[in-house]
Amino acid sequence: MCNSMKSIGLSIVLMVWGQNLYAEQVPGADPHAHHNMSMPTATPTPTAVPDPHVHHQMSMPKATADPHAGHQMVAPQSAADPRAGHAMPMAQTPSNPHAGHLMPMVKQASPMNHGQHQGMKAASEPAAQKYGPELPPPTAAALAEAFPDLDGMDLRKHMDTPLLGYLLVDQLEWQDADEGDRGVWDISGWLGYDMNRLWWRSEGERSNGEFEAAEVHLLYGRAISRWWDVVAGIRQDFEPGPGRTYAAVGIQGLAPYWFETQLTLYAGEQGQTAARLEAEYELLLTNRLILQPLVEINAYGQRDLENGIGAGFSDMEAGLRLRYEIRREFAPYVGLNWSRSLGNTADLIKAGGGDISELTAVVGLRMWF
Repeated sequence: MCNSMKSIGLSIVLMVWGQNLYAEQVPGADPHAHHNMSMPTATPTPTAVPDPHVHHQMSMPKATADPHAGHQMVAPQSAADPRAGHAMPMAQTPSNPHAGHLMPMVKQASPMNHGQHQGMKAASEPAAQKYGPELPPPTAAALAEAFPDLDGMDLRKHMDTPLLGYLLVDQLEWQDADEGDRGVWDISGWLGYDMNRLWWRSEGERSNGEFEAAEVHLLYGRAISRWWDVVAGIRQDFEPGPGRTYAAVGIQGLAPYWFETQLTLYAGEQGQTAARLEAEYELLLTNRLILQPLVEINAYGQRDLENGIGAGFSDMEAGLRLRYEIRREFAPYVGLNWSRSLGNTADLIKAGGGDISELTAVVGLRMWF
């Protein structure tokens, strides 16, 4: 039994030795054919020289035409890439003598973007192509039309200012007077342009079916500044007594602190002179609720006994009216009105048995158009 086992083992050894000897005798045999390889190799030919590195693991397959085949290379970096130009390891290939060496990548110029290309193209274009054809110089006629000579020109024709008008019913009210109910009005307005206007004023009182006072102004007004007009014209008094006509000249406008002001001087028949000062203010309690105080003072240069007027300050009137603007053009109001005769006029009234002062409640309507 032992001899048989020995004979079998010897036979196996002889067979393996014979195979190795036969492989050594065959030309072109690969001594590494029995090795484990990461990548398959080409079928050897009888005349091919054995490659000692065939069994190595390679990063990329070999290329016979390209000496740098298999290199690990990144895409060219732009000039703005901070890693451009760094040394990168080259992949090993059997046919490359520099396999495994660190070789710097060649920097390539960054390609131009669309904006840079257009900028260079625009810089090379002629001015006429970029901006269009050059305009001809203006003619003398065009300059004269663009810059007319204003000396002696009627600006009204060129400004085309429309004809405007305004009517203000400042007071249309009922008063509870001592002698009975009284109706009072104070109306003003104008018609014209920005600089030149025709003004009218009318105010008066009516009680117990008779007019106690009534007067009308007709004035030409000329703007002298942004807030002020100069006026001149006539004033006609119908009541009290016989009618009187006066020449009038004055100034009206918006005084500092937003006081509406009128100062008018008069010269009448037989050397009679007079003056009137009116001032009113609008205090906005809310956007629509408005409190309006007003004052009026009259003075005469000499007495007029027929009309019961003495020389000097003749009378004054003060009122306080609270209105609510349902619309800006339409506002009912309530208030108080106080009047008093002054100086020689008060003396004449006392001599006639009348009252020199009076306080009344008022209810009225304010409108403008």
